[in-house]
Amino acid sequence: MYGIEKMGRFDSSFISRVQQANDIVEVISEHVNLTRKGGEMVGLCPFHDDHRPSMYVNGVKQIFKCFSCGAGGSVFTFVQMRENLTFPQAIERLAERAGIELPSENQKSKIESRQSIDPNKLAKVNAWAAKHFQANLADKQKGKSASEYVAERQITQESVKKWRLGLALSQDDLIKTAKAKNASIDLLIKAGLVTARNHDKFTGRLMFTITDVTGRVIGFGGRTLDGADAKYINSPTTILFDKSNCLYGLEQARHEIVSTGTAVVVEGYTDCIMAHQFGCTNVVATLGTSFTAGQGRILKRYAKKVVLIFDSDIAGTEAANRALDVCLSQGIDIKLASVPQGKDPCDFLLTAGRKRFEKLIDNAVDVFEFKWKRLTENLDSDDTIVGRKAAVEAFLQTVATSLQAGSLPQIDRGLIANRLSKIIGLDSRQINAELSRRLTRATKNTSYNFESRESRGVDLGQGLSAAAQREILEVLLNEPKLFELVKEKATAEFFDVPILRQIADILFETLNSDAEPSLAAVLAKAESVEVGNVIAELAQAGEEKGNFQPRLIGALNAMQQEQRQIKKRKIKAIKDQRQFLRHFVENTGKQNPRNIGMT
Repeated sequence: MYGIEKMGRFDSSFISRVQQANDIVEVISEHVNLTRKGGEMVGLCPFHDDHRPSMYVNGVKQIFKCFSCGAGGSVFTFVQMRENLTFPQAIERLAERAGIELPSENQKSKIESRQSIDPNKLAKVNAWAAKHFQANLADKQKGKSASEYVAERQITQESVKKWRLGLALSQDDLIKTAKAKNASIDLLIKAGLVTARNHDKFTGRLMFTITDVTGRVIGFGGRTLDGADAKYINSPTTILFDKSNCLYGLEQARHEIVSTGTAVVVEGYTDCIMAHQFGCTNVVATLGTSFTAGQGRILKRYAKKVVLIFDSDIAGTEAANRALDVCLSQGIDIKLASVPQGKDPCDFLLTAGRKRFEKLIDNAVDVFEFKWKRLTENLDSDDTIVGRKAAVEAFLQTVATSLQAGSLPQIDRGLIANRLSKIIGLDSRQINAELSRRLTRATKNTSYNFESRESRGVDLGQGLSAAAQREILEVLLNEPKLFELVKEKATAEFFDVPILRQIADILFETLNSDAEPSLAAVLAKAESVEVGNVIAELAQAGEEKGNFQPRLIGALNAMQQEQRQIKKRKIKAIKDQRQFLRHFVENTGKQNPRNIGMT
């Protein structure tokens, strides 16, 4: 049974309390930009590469469902999938979000002992370290030189507090403090704050606290203050932190990004902080990497348009070019702006001010304007056939990527082909043919990936019996009052498809025990993400079909008929075995079949 006894220290009343305190629309809105469509909310699904909103969130039923990849379930299922958590960890995460006190610590330790790494514990130790670093910076003696650097960069004390800036001292200050407080060194190691040899990871550095969109401390960035070789270092990859899938400042910028529909991306921590300090609060920063596909997917949940601000040197231009390809492949509307030579956004804001910075953003160039300029410059500067061919192919790939993502109208394709034919001397029909070949290859790759995902789907059984089992569950998930009809003819043991049996166990238990059962109550008992997905799928399918009672009666009759057939087959099998034994004994002359090891 998948009932209370399998939920460890969390009983059904506690889970229900946590669920009621975390509205699914509000929780998912912290991760995805949702808009209203009819009676539901809709947004881009974060569990696959979604170009058109395919995830629906129902605030009345408290469920979500993606009609493209099949993900669905309760608020617990969403958090499990989104943050890679177990069911108990998702309950803890949402309880913490709602300010609900967890059950006793002795029960908690039993669960944690069975888990190698608990994301919530890592977040807590990160938060503790952030406060320690902040205290170091605030200390007039310990933080003197770091505070002078902060003042020199013209970062205000208000910004220091808002962004939780801190200081990592030298000589293993963090680990010594942890030991003095009997804190877990193992957790510090797992969080990437202490090395395996029990030394501080960050020493002599100004510390930038990195949070996720909900405000959890997931990692740190450290800028050297003592001339170390690496100017900046980040936390290593953990279960909470991966710099390719995180953006600095998203917690602080999310609301303004959603409000304006535009996200501005800069490269550095101080660039981001200074932009917010000047009132440009839709700015986020990459974490020492080129703009990645993961970062693109994150921004796509909140922004309709991305403006990338890059340095105008060669390295900055190359980084911008790579970022464009990432955004185009995901159908993101992206524009580019460059700060004047020799300046970064932080310096530009300090010298030029907010209005000129905003003008820089407003004047950002379109993708194809940037790419076209890059193409013509490469053609002018490289006379070799190989170099010119590479420049043209790179441009064609950009066009094909945009077409495949649906971000370039067909009429623009024709105009680009005609314009390109004039400068490279190739017929526009040949250019269009090459684009078609590239599109065909891209479509085949997409189809293959989709089929690969589908082939790993859940086995819901085959044949009449499995269909009848699915039908019964579909009806009961929508019309629980019809359970009285089911109890007369079937029990959970009638369900022989493994995942359907799990769902029947949960559903039958809920319908037997709850005075007013709901779909949300059923989903709250689904510990497995897979089970939650299938429950949402069955509920949706049942709702679309309607006609509940006749379908239920038909499915019950089909199931009973199938059970009768199974019983007949078993009786026949027993008769056939006995007949075989009788003939065997007669033919061998042995009177007792036990003598040959058969009964």
